[in-house]
Amino acid sequence: MIISTGEKVHLTYRAMFENSTRRHFLGEVMAAEGAVCRLKGYAFVHDPKSGGYVKRPEQRTTIVDLSESGYIVNVIDPTIDLSAVSYRYVRDIGLVVTDDKNFNLNINEFGARS
Repeated sequence: MIISTGEKVHLTYRAMFENSTRRHFLGEVMAAEGAVCRLKGYAFVHDPKSGGYVKRPEQRTTIVDLSESGYIVNVIDPTIDLSAVSYRYVRDIGLVVTDDKNFNLNINEFGARS
């Protein structure tokens, strides 16, 4: 099995159209069958005015097939407190997902923006 119950992931939904809402999901794998996973965690939606991502306050459960081409999946440290994670802009790096402690995930596809 490629992914297991208890692992935590950062999931980026690939935008299919130019004006598609950009969404990310940060969650824990509650169940997995092959690459199909039930994830429990938090959705983040891009705010075009600020350029950042806004965390939806409620925890939610979603089912995704991680083998689909519409996702970019990063497996993250299973000890991360998902409720403490947010997005921050870091100079000379760009946008990072962080818990402001030990976890920092650089999610810039095209390098840093100043």
